[in-house]
Amino acid sequence: MTTSVVVFGSCNMDLVAYVPVAPGQGETVTGREFRTVPGGKGANQAIAAAKAGAQARMIGAVGEDEFGAEIRRTFQQSTVDVEGLRTAPGRSGTAHIVVDDQGNNSIVVVPAANGTVDGLADGDEEIIAGCDSLLLQLEIPQSGVAAAAAAAKRRGVRVVLTPAPAVLLPEDLLRDVDLLVPNEHEAAVLTGHEDPERALSALLELVPEVVITLGSRGCVYGHRDGTRHEVPAFPVRAVDTTAAGDTFVGVLSTALGEGEEIPAALRRAAAGSALSVQRTGATSAMPSREEIVRFLVDR
Repeated sequence: MTTSVVVFGSCNMDLVAYVPVAPGQGETVTGREFRTVPGGKGANQAIAAAKAGAQARMIGAVGEDEFGAEIRRTFQQSTVDVEGLRTAPGRSGTAHIVVDDQGNNSIVVVPAANGTVDGLADGDEEIIAGCDSLLLQLEIPQSGVAAAAAAAKRRGVRVVLTPAPAVLLPEDLLRDVDLLVPNEHEAAVLTGHEDPERALSALLELVPEVVITLGSRGCVYGHRDGTRHEVPAFPVRAVDTTAAGDTFVGVLSTALGEGEEIPAALRRAAAGSALSVQRTGATSAMPSREEIVRFLVDR
């Protein structure tokens, strides 16, 4: 069964520098490689879902520059529908990323065109209504996120929110969220609890379902009905974790839309993340459905 996913979110060009050790404040280091790779949390999740087997659509904005044209081409090559992708005056969003030899990263995002996605444009609600799931993040104005979530709720579409970058969220937005997928840091910001179990319980007072991703320790899932699951990460050698979280969300949403039970869906998402961290880049690191299936068969 094929599922349909729409992403309302950010599109960036990732400018990635690879270094042995990330610089400290005031420090200059010599990098060993530089790449430009289309990314942004919205674009990443759309492409991850498409590669995982979903019919994916993207609503967002790019600039009038060559970065915008390249991002649009990447969507089309990845079979992501771009009917809802706007072209805004000026520059496309960029993410300036430093990746060290342990695969850890630090990121500075410059929103640019993403800042124009502050609400629904003509036709956006119809695109959302035609899909099974809406994926949201916080790299566009919160007013746009809230408008898209409200439209999905009106149309009976499942709302999945990745609360990144981490900020406190208004109750009216959270009321429209079905599944919240923070990482450990984001969960702590939202709840004030460093312990994932305590954070999970606190978040379930706000939304019906939560998955907290824990990096190399896997993830924990909770539902308001008391259901809990822990899924370990697959042991792999990470070279770049930039795309891990967005790959997880794209694959998870695809699996759930296809009717998989939550334990199997979480395991499939963990497999997608494990494959992505063994490659460099964001969208370029995301695995195909066939690769995920083969990976799971071997384990």
